[in-house]
Amino acid sequence: MSIRYRIERDSMGEMQVPEEAMYGASTARAVENFPISGIRFPREFICALGRIKHAAANVNRALGRLDGRRAELIEQAAGEVAEGRWDEHFPLDIFQTGSGTSTNMNANEVIAHRCTQLDAQVRVHPNDHVNMGQSSNDVIPTAIHVAAADLLAHQLLPSLEHLHNALEEKAAETQAVIKIGRTHLMDATPLTLGQEISGWARQVELGIQRLRAVESRLHELAIGGTAVGTGLNTHPEFGARVAAVLSHEYRLDFREAENHFEAQAAQDAAVELSGALRGLAVSLVKIANDVRLLNSGPRCGLAEITVPAVQPGSSIMPGKVNPVIAESLAQVCAQVIGNDAAIAFGGASGLLDLNVMLPVMAHNLLESERLLANGAHVFADKCITGLAANEERCTEQVAWSMSMVTPLAPVIGYDRAADIAKRAVAERKTVRELCLELQVLSEDELDELLDPRHMISPHR
Repeated sequence: MSIRYRIERDSMGEMQVPEEAMYGASTARAVENFPISGIRFPREFICALGRIKHAAANVNRALGRLDGRRAELIEQAAGEVAEGRWDEHFPLDIFQTGSGTSTNMNANEVIAHRCTQLDAQVRVHPNDHVNMGQSSNDVIPTAIHVAAADLLAHQLLPSLEHLHNALEEKAAETQAVIKIGRTHLMDATPLTLGQEISGWARQVELGIQRLRAVESRLHELAIGGTAVGTGLNTHPEFGARVAAVLSHEYRLDFREAENHFEAQAAQDAAVELSGALRGLAVSLVKIANDVRLLNSGPRCGLAEITVPAVQPGSSIMPGKVNPVIAESLAQVCAQVIGNDAAIAFGGASGLLDLNVMLPVMAHNLLESERLLANGAHVFADKCITGLAANEERCTEQVAWSMSMVTPLAPVIGYDRAADIAKRAVAERKTVRELCLELQVLSEDELDELLDPRHMISPHR
């Protein structure tokens, strides 16, 4: 079916625009200019743009700069954008103008077009009215902060709290299960499975703390700075008032940036958040890999835990079940670490009075938050909650380990203890069996020293 077009005009002249499109000439130019990846701005970002435009119209009316009817129309249309009603009319690639001007104009044009549909008697111009008191240079950085803060507070942090709680519960449940420790992947002294899992829980807890520490900087908004941070063509109260409206709508403590020149020339808060996300990803991949190692087997590996079987593991090996949830989380973490590299490069690419890597930074930052939120929640529900200790296997491993000789060293000396460890391995005997055979100490003394319950905490 052939596409029908209409003619739209902007400051550069005439442009063909698909008849059904809600956008105008500026967006159509950008569609032609940037056929790069097919990756569009995510829903959270478009929602933030809609809410910013809604707040701007509300504030401009209150300041007496925009008449009531136009403000009413813009607020309704912008609200529909925020709700996702017109997402199909935001076709632009994220690899576009570094300021995100194309996407800001996309929002302005869609909102203006919708205003005309709502009331053809009132002329609403995308620049003069929808973009009143704004610039792409303060709107897009604001949208990044708003969308990222929203995802952080309302999706990622709750998911991490859920995972943390699941790990804490599992640590308590397995606190009495004594297993062998491993350093350098080699046998070490015993600990409990609960102690090991408590370390994972603390990693997640610290990751949450690092993310919460970023929130204050993320809540500073560039809105009100317009082109270069001076606030040209806007009202002195505009930025603070828009931030207040957004605070109410998102239930977050947004505020006008303390320094608009920093807020637009740099994206340090986004880089800081990404760094905390990278740190969290490093923690989560460590936890996921530990789960995979402890679950390895079920007969020829460590097999100290069993994770829930959620799907067949092989198309050729019947009965094989793999730790796929942990593998999925590890892949999420790999993507987040890669995203952080792009964000760091973007943050370092601010030029004079504007960072010109905003769209790609927005995409990667929001993707990282979304992936970690979903990945952490799935990992908690489909892996950690159903994780079970193989107590018999853990007990066998403890008795068999050469590292059980460690408590003997203060009594018989390091060198003699080392000889016993090596001989136990060579003769395929437990440390206890060999010590009894060699009459190193009395049976009662060995019972006391080689009791693994005495090895899991400081002991006199």
